[in-house]
Amino acid sequence: MKKLTIRDVDLQGKTLIMRVDFNVPIDKETGRVGDDTRIKAALPTIEHAVKNGAKVILLSHLGRPKGNVDPKYSLKPVAERLNEISGLNVEFLPEVVGDNVVRAVQNMKPSEVILLENTRFHPGETKNDPELAQAWAGLADIHVNDAFGTAHRAHASNVGIANFIPSVAGFLMEKEIEFLGKVTYEPDHPYVVVLGGVKVSDKIGVITHLLEKADKILIGGAMMFTFLKAKGYQVGSSLVEEDKIELAKSILNKASEKKVDFILPVDTVIAQKIESGVEKKVVEIEDGIPEGWMGLDIGPKTVELFSEALRSAKTVVWNGPMGVFEIDDFSQGTKSVAEAIANLSATTVIGGGDSAAAVSKFGLKSSYSHVSTGGGASLEFLEGKELPGIRSIADKKKTRRMILAGNWKMHKTPREAKFFANTLLAMPIKGFKVIVCPSFTALTEVAEVLRGSQISVGAQNVHYERAGAYTGETSVEMLKQIGVEYVIVGHSERRHIFGEDDEMIAKKVRAVLDAQMRPILCVGETKEEREKGITFCVVESQLRQALFGVTRDEASKVIVAYEPVWAIGTGVVATPEQAQEVHEFIRDVISEIYDEEVSRSMSILYGGSIKPSNFLKLIVQPDIDGGLVGGASLNEQFLELGKIMCQVCE
Repeated sequence: MKKLTIRDVDLQGKTLIMRVDFNVPIDKETGRVGDDTRIKAALPTIEHAVKNGAKVILLSHLGRPKGNVDPKYSLKPVAERLNEISGLNVEFLPEVVGDNVVRAVQNMKPSEVILLENTRFHPGETKNDPELAQAWAGLADIHVNDAFGTAHRAHASNVGIANFIPSVAGFLMEKEIEFLGKVTYEPDHPYVVVLGGVKVSDKIGVITHLLEKADKILIGGAMMFTFLKAKGYQVGSSLVEEDKIELAKSILNKASEKKVDFILPVDTVIAQKIESGVEKKVVEIEDGIPEGWMGLDIGPKTVELFSEALRSAKTVVWNGPMGVFEIDDFSQGTKSVAEAIANLSATTVIGGGDSAAAVSKFGLKSSYSHVSTGGGASLEFLEGKELPGIRSIADKKKTRRMILAGNWKMHKTPREAKFFANTLLAMPIKGFKVIVCPSFTALTEVAEVLRGSQISVGAQNVHYERAGAYTGETSVEMLKQIGVEYVIVGHSERRHIFGEDDEMIAKKVRAVLDAQMRPILCVGETKEEREKGITFCVVESQLRQALFGVTRDEASKVIVAYEPVWAIGTGVVATPEQAQEVHEFIRDVISEIYDEEVSRSMSILYGGSIKPSNFLKLIVQPDIDGGLVGGASLNEQFLELGKIMCQVCE
């Protein structure tokens, strides 16, 4: 799971809107931040942005004000604490969105930081309201998501904004994805999972998923008593989910089938009340727990059993305490397991929530490979779920070939084209393909300059016949001998200015393929067709007719370019959402014509008023694999587009 991160993008002069997790406790008496751990955890990402000349707008929630302005949940104390510990001059704006926010952002200078008021003061935040998300996105160039604790929620500030501007991971989010991704999908074995907490129901998904991965699962906390009762033991007044006993039995049976060592406690610390200083004693599970007594911690024999089970582990995930660790009388089991894990030479991941609080209490936080910042989010990740707050972050590198193609149209004399081709040799090209399509008179000169380089040459048009009395036309053989590898077919200007229909375009596609070259097939709707709501009908018809008779193997050589006619040369560009919607549709149509494998592997480009200022937000979309560029391919902007491609493809 490779995601684009803040270190992958050029930040100089950019405005970032950064979702952080400042959901910290506020002392009721002093009105000050009670625990600044989360604020400090966000500092590396903020400082990196400031150091690299970005303007930074910070977004966070605090508590659950339920869409209303509630002073006790204001982020003002957070801004004060952030200023104290960061050395940055952070300006606090007591508003979530609006004209004052817009003016403040417009007046920002590079390396300045603004913290907006609690995002949950606006009712649209938790509803992922697109208007609110668009308003925030309109303030910035790039969205940075560094709030893993909210990654399992689809809110406007962490997911909605990504529909309008590129979203990249901050350093905290990057680390969460790295460690949780490894233990969820590629753990080193032996793999031991330690689960505690109160309810089996909270961990059903995790247990079910990890039964497919883990070698051993150790169960502690109050949830152990549901499993113990399912096995017929007397558990006294211990907390049991009666309605989950049958489920517990099925989990135990599945563990046996999967040959997973499912280890339950053999003794427990019991008391009659959950209070400090009350009478307590240790009982064997086989002897049962007397009525009126409840288990509140694992016992010393269980600690020894668990420690032995952990000793050979190469990967350990721990989520949920072993007992009521907040009370010292019932904390020894949790502390002992925490120490046993801390002393291992293994990848050790603590799954946030109470487990993270426990290791902090015992001063062991720095002893683990990773302590997650999100309890609920880490649980859902460990279940194998795709979290919306991670899905919305742009992928680092796509499996399909990324392509940057330049259509020079009727520009540049042979001399000018040759000069510019030499300039392009300096373009950094890492992980993507570059194609330039000069006018016919410049093809030979450009091909000579670029021969042996990483840049390929394409033609802007071709005739479908191999030879004949076609004045002013060019055949595939003529192009091939020059060194042309790609040919643009069906460009909107050929369709609408020169009257080429779908039948002629299909013949050209066939001619290019027969010559063992690759067609760049252009499709797209006019403004009138989009306004009538027939975009999909038009694009599907163009695709099906152009690819009629093209075999599955031949289809792998076709590159499709979606060019909305209303955006070509107009300065208007499809929004990332509009472009992605049509690209996804094109992929669906290709899947219907051929199959999903062809669809997944085909490169689909966007074309239409592409510039450096809008390119990144387009190519980070999941189904957009690069650009067919017009005006911006004629000058230094094309080199800038290459640098942006490097950010996504390296």
